[in-house]
Amino acid sequence: MFLRLLFVLLIALNIAVGAWLLLGQDDVHGRSAADAGVPTLHLLSERPAPPASVAPAAPTSAPVAAPPVVAAPAASAPASTAQTPAQTPAPVPTPPRQTSYTCLALGPFATPVDMRSARSALTNYAARMRSRQEQTTQTSGWWVYLPGGGSRDKALELGRRLAAANVGEYFIVSSGEQPNTISLGLFKDPANARRRRDQVVAAGFPAQMTERTESVPEYWLDVVMADNGRTEWRSRVRGVGSHSTGCF
Repeated sequence: MFLRLLFVLLIALNIAVGAWLLLGQDDVHGRSAADAGVPTLHLLSERPAPPASVAPAAPTSAPVAAPPVVAAPAASAPASTAQTPAQTPAPVPTPPRQTSYTCLALGPFATPVDMRSARSALTNYAARMRSRQEQTTQTSGWWVYLPGGGSRDKALELGRRLAAANVGEYFIVSSGEQPNTISLGLFKDPANARRRRDQVVAAGFPAQMTERTESVPEYWLDVVMADNGRTEWRSRVRGVGSHSTGCF
């Protein structure tokens, strides 16, 4: 029974293989596996060999140089038909005006403290400043006197004569530049000095009057100021004068 079944299966298998070989091969019936219009793929080994290339003939004459290629100039941009508005010329800068300066000497100040105060007040107005001290001679008074006789005894004799003439307020100078001189007074006002001299002369004595001087310090402040602001110092420093001086 088994053998009979196996035999039937083998026969059926052979029939199926024969039908597939007969009906399933496209080349047998002239059918293509690709669609119409689609080229058929071929293996590289199936492509025909290309024909042998022919070598170009050697040139018989020297090659002619190609003419140089001249680059065409770039086309200029077309001029704009619209007119450009006229440009206003830039204003010419005005050169800065040069500042001129004046050099002044302010003073004299009574004390160094006054001078330093004036310098502080003008710090923002003066270009340069310098302080200085000078010695000056000033009148200390007017002296009325009688020249002495050259000796102490003669001076004492002259003093007794003044007392007898009721000329008081005198004394005998015992030292200094004019010893043994009869001093009749030292006056600040020259008018008072002349009055005293005339009184003694009227009493019969040759009285004389002379100016007495002394050396005292003076304090000055030299400043360099711009001409447009040189009057500013008058509103800030009072009680002193000014005069031109050399610039420094």
